[in-house]
Amino acid sequence: MSRTALRICPLCEATCGLVLTVEGTAVTAARGDRDDVFSRGFVCPKGASFGAVDSDPDRLRTPLVRRDGELREAAWEEAFDAVAAGVRPVVERYGPHAVGVVLGNPNVHTVAGALYPNLLLGALGTRSLFTASTLDQMPKHVSSGLLFGDANAIPVPDLDRTDHLLLIGANPLESNGSLCTAPDFPGRLKALKARGGTLTVVDPRRTRTAKLADRHVAIRPGADALLLAAMVHVLYAEDLVDLGALAPHVTGVGEVEAAVRDFTPEAVAAACDVDAGVTRALARELAAAPTGAVYGRIGSCTVPHGTLASWLVDVLNILTGNLDRPGGALFPQAATDRTPRPAGPGRGFALGRWHSRVSGHPEAKGELPLSALAEEIDTVTDAGEPVRALLTIAANPVLSAPDGNRLDKALDSLDFMVSVDPYLNETSRHAHVVLPPPPPAQSPHHDFAFNTLAVRNQVRYTRPAVPLEPGRTAETEILARLTLAVGGMHGTDPAAVDAMVIEQTLAKSVREPHSPVHGRDPGELTARLTGENGPERRLDLMLRLGPYGDGFGARPDGLNLERLLAHPHGIDLGPLRPRLPQPLKTRSGKVELLPGPIASDLPRLRRALAEAGRPAGLVLVGRRHLRSNNSWMHNIPALTGGSNRCTVHLHPEDAARLGVGEGQPVRVKGAGGEVTAPAEITDTVRPGVVSLPHGWGHDRPGVRQTHAATDPGVNVNQLLDGSLLDPLSGNAVLNGVPVTLTPLTGAQL
Repeated sequence: MSRTALRICPLCEATCGLVLTVEGTAVTAARGDRDDVFSRGFVCPKGASFGAVDSDPDRLRTPLVRRDGELREAAWEEAFDAVAAGVRPVVERYGPHAVGVVLGNPNVHTVAGALYPNLLLGALGTRSLFTASTLDQMPKHVSSGLLFGDANAIPVPDLDRTDHLLLIGANPLESNGSLCTAPDFPGRLKALKARGGTLTVVDPRRTRTAKLADRHVAIRPGADALLLAAMVHVLYAEDLVDLGALAPHVTGVGEVEAAVRDFTPEAVAAACDVDAGVTRALARELAAAPTGAVYGRIGSCTVPHGTLASWLVDVLNILTGNLDRPGGALFPQAATDRTPRPAGPGRGFALGRWHSRVSGHPEAKGELPLSALAEEIDTVTDAGEPVRALLTIAANPVLSAPDGNRLDKALDSLDFMVSVDPYLNETSRHAHVVLPPPPPAQSPHHDFAFNTLAVRNQVRYTRPAVPLEPGRTAETEILARLTLAVGGMHGTDPAAVDAMVIEQTLAKSVREPHSPVHGRDPGELTARLTGENGPERRLDLMLRLGPYGDGFGARPDGLNLERLLAHPHGIDLGPLRPRLPQPLKTRSGKVELLPGPIASDLPRLRRALAEAGRPAGLVLVGRRHLRSNNSWMHNIPALTGGSNRCTVHLHPEDAARLGVGEGQPVRVKGAGGEVTAPAEITDTVRPGVVSLPHGWGHDRPGVRQTHAATDPGVNVNQLLDGSLLDPLSGNAVLNGVPVTLTPLTGAQL
């Protein structure tokens, strides 16, 4: 007999509400939840395939422990015994920094991934942290930290009220949005146009999003910061700067004018391959719009000047008065945010508090570049011990980071490795212990991270749609036990981890004058928490102390877990609203428009301007597909095939010049290696550009992903040697990279 259950989709950043059809313990169908307060019934192909993702037969069901060189099934107790026996000796002999931690993108899609990694890092005491952020979004975190004093204070475009939207390096019709949580992003863009608004897309590819735009600017890859700097120049030169209500909260306006003086539209035209008149029009249209927002994403982050481009996005929003106003770019406020503190100066944001051991890369937001992981393992220096043990949590850096071949070899040299992963994939196959979390239907869901980036304030929570299968361990318990095992407390009840967090949080909250529980008894507050387990009690705690919370009875109409559970489709908390100066944590208490590290990096952008000119050969860009999410989805038959193929896109002019035919195998070579894939000739890429999708290359031995192996594709990141980084953020340069392309014939294959 079938039943239905609600679930928030964890398969991309749109966080759509789903209605699952469940037969026994199997999810047999999924559709959009029309009553969901945020997504209103929207669903994409990934969400519709929730059941197939959930029931993939290649998902691991029990832990694996390496014995005599071979991974074999083991009991949970044996697995955690092995973890403690493998990691603790490394810490005790070589120090905590000899243990590396890699966090992959799926962590921000789970309750466990939000609640436990920081505790794990604290238990280890390691500075050897690497995450997917330095392959994606770290430039935005760094620019936000420098501008606003908080690396997580990222303003998002007010999609539902703006009159003018400029997208740069973003393709939300394929990605469903990123660093901007918006169910039905396509529908919101169409609604923008329907109400008379303007959509402009800057992208070297004519993406699905670009096809929808009123204006598509086919910029040369990697030139985003130059174009944005020229737009800022126009605002000053034509007296279009108007901060409006922002003026009292901003410093450095005059300094920015001097900093962009050299970046005239004419000066950047050749480097960007954008006519000076178009650049002026972009600036004028943004300034003239009643409301407007500039939004940059992965295409503008994964380039040599990613942090400068991210900074300039917000500079444009600020100088046109569009930051922190309806219809512009605003700071969301999630229900689980910390209790808002009074506005005023903060500690600010610092870069380079420590550096990587081999190449001396500065940390950013507590992280080292993932591109540097291989050298941190395989290179001996006098600067400290190499990484000898590694924990990877929902991460597959062999495919997602540059030069996977080098990392593949480096992982084999580790003293010990643990992977928390549902699959034996290109990375976890090296582990000594693999700890598989249960499928998503057996896990709860609340979007701790994505609600801080949502285009509308709301709160939703779904409990597991089906009971935990016998023999499974909840992901929250896996990470709690892992924290205890690596921290020297193996065997302690994992519930002690959550109890400790609750105790410490309340002890601090009752001492803070601005807290709603200031001066109260922590024991009494602890007793009032509800929830079926430690993670739910922590969610209840965060809701009660948050900006909409009940303050443990201080605000009777406020949020708590019981109230949230009584609203299974979520609670709408209203549109985004102006919040300045409260989110600012800079030392001045204001938006610091030209921070020192940015000013110090601008000469590098001027050098790029001086070196402007069409590259001698081809340059590489990536691409996304609606049915993919990095390397996660290629083992699901319903989400592969058709247009979701690993092909090399190249322009007809380049194909004719090189003698490449449709479907012909071509060899693409970069600094890190070469790959061979079939050509797909299309005018959706501009001349001089080739495009390969990210996340493919499922052809290594020992991987247990049956369907993915039938059409493995190639690993685009193998074309990169990992040496190209944005220096401020440590983000890998994945776009605008020089490559060569050679057509292959029968004898060469």
